[in-house]
Amino acid sequence: MGATLSLGALLAAQLSGSSAWSGMAATMSTLGAALVAVPLSRLAQARGRRRSLAAGSLIAGAGAVLAITSVAVDAFPLLLLALMLLGAGSATNLQARFAATDLASVRFRARDLSIVVWSTTAGAVLGPNLFGPGEVVGASLGLPPLTGAFAFSLLATVGAAAVYSVGLRPDPLLTALAVHTSGSAGRRRIGGLAIIRANPPARFAVCVIALSHATMVALMSMAPVHLRDHGATLTLVGLTISLHVAGMYALSPVFGALADRVGRMPVILTGQALLLAALTLFWLNGDSPVAMTAGLILLGLGWSASVVAGSALIAEAVEVHDRAPLQGFSDLSMNAAGALGGAMAGPILSAAGYSGLGLVTMLLVAVIVVWSALRLAAAQRSG
Repeated sequence: MGATLSLGALLAAQLSGSSAWSGMAATMSTLGAALVAVPLSRLAQARGRRRSLAAGSLIAGAGAVLAITSVAVDAFPLLLLALMLLGAGSATNLQARFAATDLASVRFRARDLSIVVWSTTAGAVLGPNLFGPGEVVGASLGLPPLTGAFAFSLLATVGAAAVYSVGLRPDPLLTALAVHTSGSAGRRRIGGLAIIRANPPARFAVCVIALSHATMVALMSMAPVHLRDHGATLTLVGLTISLHVAGMYALSPVFGALADRVGRMPVILTGQALLLAALTLFWLNGDSPVAMTAGLILLGLGWSASVVAGSALIAEAVEVHDRAPLQGFSDLSMNAAGALGGAMAGPILSAAGYSGLGLVTMLLVAVIVVWSALRLAAAQRSG
C-alpha cells in the first residue's frame, strides 16, 4: 500500500494534467477502505474471517490491475476507481488485527492484536523502496511507466488471499461463534451503530480510535509540504516520514503488552498524552526540522498506543456475536475521520501555518485526554 499510494499520487497528477489532483490518491484509497469496512465485517460474521480477508485482498488486487489499465488507456476516472479498490487492502489489514483477538485469551488479547499491527512495519518500510525495481519489472513486462510497482501489489494481494485461504484454519471467528452458540440461540444481531449507541465502552473506544487517527493523518499528511516549504531536502523529508512510520508500528507490541498488564484505559491515556506532546512541539516550534522530526515520532507513538489499546477494548466491549459489526463500524469511522482530517488540514495549514494546525488539533486531543481521564477515574472507582 505504501508504494501504490505514492505512485497513485504521481499518476493522478499525470493523467489529470494537474498536480492539484495528486491528493485524490489518498482520498480515494481512504474512501474505498471506509466503504468496504462494513461489508467485509458482515461477510466475516456470515462466512468467517478467512473468506472476508481473502475477498478484501482480491478486491485490492483487482484495483492494482485496474490501475495499470487506467494508465495504458489514459483514463483518469478509471485510476480513481482503481485507487478506491486498492483501499480495500487497507481495510483488510485493519480487520486482520481483529482476527488475532477472536480466540485470544483476555490476558494476551492486546498483545496478539499488536503483533499483527507490528507486522505492518515491514511492508511500510519495504513498499516505498519498490519504485525502482518496479520500473525494471514493468519494463520487462511491457507495462506503462510508473506502473511496475502495481505488479508487486497484485502479487502481494493474491499471495495474501492465498495465505488467508490456506493458513487461517480453523476460522477463528466461526470457531468463537460456535463456542458461544448455545448461550445465544435466537439472539437478535444488531449493527455497529446500534451497539455504540447502547454501549458506552464501545462508543468511547470507537471515538478515541477515530479522533486519534484523524489527528495523525492531519499532521502527517501536511508534514512533507511544510518541510519542503522550509527548505528541507527530499532525503530529510523521507527520513522524517520513515521515523514517523516506525513510531506508528515498531513499538506496538510494547503497547499491547502494557495494555494487557496495566489495562486498556491507562495505555489509551498514555497515547493521548503522547499526541498532546507532539502537538505542543508543532505549536511552539513548528518551523524547526528537529522539532518536526521529534513531534512526528511522538505522533506515531501516540497513534500506536491509542489504536492498539482502543482496538483491544473494542474486541472485549461486546459479546462475540456483536464483535464483527462493531469492528466494521470502528474501521469505517476510523477511515472516515482520517479522510476528514486530511481534507481539513490543507485549508488550516494555508490559513494558520503548521503551528496553527498543531494548536487546533491540540485542542481536539485535549478534549479526548480529559474524557479519557474521567473514564479512567470512573473505572478505578467502580473497580
